[in-house]
Amino acid sequence: MTAKPRVTPNSDKPVTLKFLAEHLDLSPATVSIVLNNSPVATSIPSVTKQRIHAAAKQFAYRPNLHARMLRSRITNTIGVIVPELSEGYVTGVMLGVEQYLLQEGFLSFTVSHLGQTDLREEYQELLMRRRVDGLLLLNTDLSPKMSLPAVGISTHAKSAGVSNVVLDHLAAARMALRHLYNLGHRRIAFMKGQRYSLDSEVRWQAIVGIAHEIGIEVHAELCIFLEECIWTPELGYPPVRDLLARTHDFTALFCFNDTAAIGAIRAIQDAGLSCPRDISVIGFDDIIVAEYLNPRLTTVRQPLRKMGWAAAQLLVHRINAPDERYPQDVFFEPELIVRESTGVPESSKRRKRRSKR
Repeated sequence: MTAKPRVTPNSDKPVTLKFLAEHLDLSPATVSIVLNNSPVATSIPSVTKQRIHAAAKQFAYRPNLHARMLRSRITNTIGVIVPELSEGYVTGVMLGVEQYLLQEGFLSFTVSHLGQTDLREEYQELLMRRRVDGLLLLNTDLSPKMSLPAVGISTHAKSAGVSNVVLDHLAAARMALRHLYNLGHRRIAFMKGQRYSLDSEVRWQAIVGIAHEIGIEVHAELCIFLEECIWTPELGYPPVRDLLARTHDFTALFCFNDTAAIGAIRAIQDAGLSCPRDISVIGFDDIIVAEYLNPRLTTVRQPLRKMGWAAAQLLVHRINAPDERYPQDVFFEPELIVRESTGVPESSKRRKRRSKR
């Protein structure tokens, strides 16, 4: 019996699935199942799968994505809708999203609506017309017209068929306020985020509830309500500057996010005060620059990259297996990162010094 002649590729043409199958003396279906990581690939022996992957690497095989799209109607693209694309929260989340999509061979179209309701709906329709396989929405409302697999990050939506990746805001408020309370702070100023930010109301209700639980009074005159669609430290600077023009009768400030906290610290310093000697400041998110400020920022860390990775992973799974049941909410736990911007208030220090006399 003569051996089957070994197939060699034509250097003028790309290596095809048919060539790999003939080279390995396997059926094209078997090679396709393994290279596309089909669920039925588990029934194929490991040795065979190793041979297929080795040959694909040897001959630099690249799948014909256009043909695959025609067969499966899957484009291997997702649409991502975000409020904005500035440095900080969004970029931290998107790092995890992009890392997972790169691993899985997916591309993304990313658009930012800048807090404008009409743009949110328009972008959703635009992405659907471009035949994306699913939508990932970061801190963005979901349209009732949604007909694609969808995953939200910090959307807090309760729509049927939509999964949410969210932070445990009650835990976040509890660890931040308990930290300030244990340092001796009782008169605390609070900052609520913009109305378009879907985290704002959830986080605010958590703060108010936990403050009551701990015994911290939320004074209306010490509450700042952000309105501007700004994503730089200017978000926190004017409101805190104006607050300090009215009163210095507080010892700590809990900011909506780290970006606002950076502006708040600048406003405190420009008012001739010191952080944390006169006013302690705590942020939210733990963006990259938080550790390198002066003073280094105490903050509630959201695992931004992990949340982005998990959301992208869940969306791809939903695209590949749309009939499976998926959780509506996937919770992530926060972490309090204590640095230099919080400390014991001067009033507490004076009481301690008097008690030692």
